Amino acid sequence: MNFNERLIDLRRKRGLSQEQLGYELGVSRQTVSKWELGQSYPDFQRLVLLSDYYEMSLDELVKGVDVGDVRSLNESEKQISSIYSDLERGKEAARRIWLLLLIAGCVVLVFFALVVIYGVTEGGLFVR
Repeated sequence: MNFNERLIDLRRKRGLSQEQLGYELGVSRQTVSKWELGQSYPDFQRLVLLSDYYEMSLDELVKGVDVGDVRSLNESEKQISSIYSDLERGKEAARRIWLLLLIAGCVVLVFFALVVIYGVTEGGLFVR
């Protein structure tokens, strides 16, 4: 929703005419009309008055962004980031375990290979 559409929506929800809103803000009905048509924009002081009048932050008024939603989203992103970080640490730990198991398996195979070779060469295991 554009800023001018937001102004129209907020004014209508309060059941105000352009003239009534203009009176509350100290501007003419024509000025409010120009804001709502997107032909001009309120100056900073009027933006502050609008945000106070509609009981919302400037971000919410101008950008249509609820600061509480942004904070919640940031918390969610932090939690997701933490989950991904934990997952990456888990993957790294699994890789290390697999490497240790691979090394241990190789050591066992080498040990058995040496036993078989020793048995064959010494005549201990495979006697003819």
